[in-house]
Amino acid sequence: MTQAPPSPVRIEAVDSADQPTPSPELEALYRGFEDELLVPLWTEIGDLMPAHPQSKATPHRWQWQTLLDLADRAGHLVPVGRGGERRAIALANPSLGGRPFATPTLWAAIQYLMPGEDAPEHRHTQNAFRFVVEGEGVWTVVGQDPVPMTRGDFLPQAGWNLHAHHNAAAKPMAWIDGLDIPFQYYTESQFFEFGRDEISDAERATPERSRSQRLWGHPGLRPVSVPGPLPASPLLAYRWADTDLALQEQLDLEDEGYAATVEPGHAAVRFTNPTNGGDVLPTIRTEFHRVRSGAETAPRKEVGSSVYQVFDGSGTVTVGDTTWSVSRGDLFVVPSWQPLSVRSEASASDSDSGALDLFRFSDSPIFEALNLARTSVSALHEGLSR
Repeated sequence: MTQAPPSPVRIEAVDSADQPTPSPELEALYRGFEDELLVPLWTEIGDLMPAHPQSKATPHRWQWQTLLDLADRAGHLVPVGRGGERRAIALANPSLGGRPFATPTLWAAIQYLMPGEDAPEHRHTQNAFRFVVEGEGVWTVVGQDPVPMTRGDFLPQAGWNLHAHHNAAAKPMAWIDGLDIPFQYYTESQFFEFGRDEISDAERATPERSRSQRLWGHPGLRPVSVPGPLPASPLLAYRWADTDLALQEQLDLEDEGYAATVEPGHAAVRFTNPTNGGDVLPTIRTEFHRVRSGAETAPRKEVGSSVYQVFDGSGTVTVGDTTWSVSRGDLFVVPSWQPLSVRSEASASDSDSGALDLFRFSDSPIFEALNLARTSVSALHEGLSR
């Protein structure tokens, strides 16, 4: 008869007003619980049901230049191909045990592709996107549709779509990958499948506009040939020129006395699915924020976590009790129910717009779908309460 492994359950009798009085009988009861893999709620309720979310993640910042230097070193040492699949280097939150997770639900990584390299085709159930903070010359090929990637572009990709990348430029290119890998890892719902080892010559074409953009990239207009809502956006690239103009128009309207911004000096847009007006991906929300130089955002906390990347400009970011200076390319994590405030210190020398531009992605759609979303915003500006 095989001996059962030792029980992982450990229960300690504690002399506390909210716990049973320690006694030999209580100790014997707890040993019986341990043997049968049972845990009483009364010893765990403080951890399982806290008064408000207590994230396992902590606020943290990664500086872009350091990431870029390390990615370049990896580019000369680590090949791209079957096995590793991608030269992607993930952000590991310091409080998540060394796992390659930025937060308990979100993955963020810098991906680096050398000149002439291909990243082979594969697909996975994890929802994904790419965001380009600098450079150009890489085409991502999604469902055999080559899509150009340039600075400021946001490229969503719903789960279970075959995709590959190729660098047609004469220099390396880096971008940020965002996925819901941790969420699917912990819910044990992930699938992965290899595609072709090589893409075709036709897919190596470098069109200025992809087929998806030609079909879906017309604001307020959708093709009648594709009826009904789709769970994720069929538009494979949201171009920086459109995002930039939308943000600037909000600030211009504010200057003209119209209500257009989130708060004084703070413009924001959300990337949406053109078939239903919802988020571009079922599990990930993506936004772009522009904070006018000298403006400060009100402290805001939400259920769910976020990752931000500075696209342009500089400023000061406070998450909970932690404050950093940030500049172009830097990434930082905002754990669940931790207040975030941002002060823009941008100028014409470090920002094309003269403002602090921030790309954000979060797990908000998950919590909204489960009716668990909550938001609290402190009133920073007189008369502001949200």
